[in-house]
Amino acid sequence: MKRRRITVLLLMIVITVIGLTGCKREDTDIKKIKDLEFTVVEDADLPGELKEIIDEKKENPFKLSYSNKDYLYIVVGYGKQNSGGYSISVDELYLTSNAIYIDTNLIGPSKDDLVAQGVTYPYVVVKIEFIDKRVVFE
Repeated sequence: MKRRRITVLLLMIVITVIGLTGCKREDTDIKKIKDLEFTVVEDADLPGELKEIIDEKKENPFKLSYSNKDYLYIVVGYGKQNSGGYSISVDELYLTSNAIYIDTNLIGPSKDDLVAQGVTYPYVVVKIEFIDKRVVFE
């Protein structure tokens, strides 16, 4: 009798684990519709309000989106760095059925690079045509 209860209990645990795994897989299944074309925006070309927001947040790593009637700006900042020579790559920017996904990467200077000494605050601003979707930062 005890052996049967243990078998039933184990079977229930296995079914629960399989059920939970199946649900999780659906939630994380991201289907790319298309890559998005974008422009990297220089400081001089930023909307004034967005530049102020970046200046307030740049001390620490941050991620934000900002829009006006024509464009969506996606910003990723990497916070305070102790030298110059950093760059940021936009590895992916794509559209899904319910969101815009962006993946960026901070690239530090190599040991052989001559870099400006002093504090810098590397960030990247990409601009796309306005799309009314949430932004997911990877």
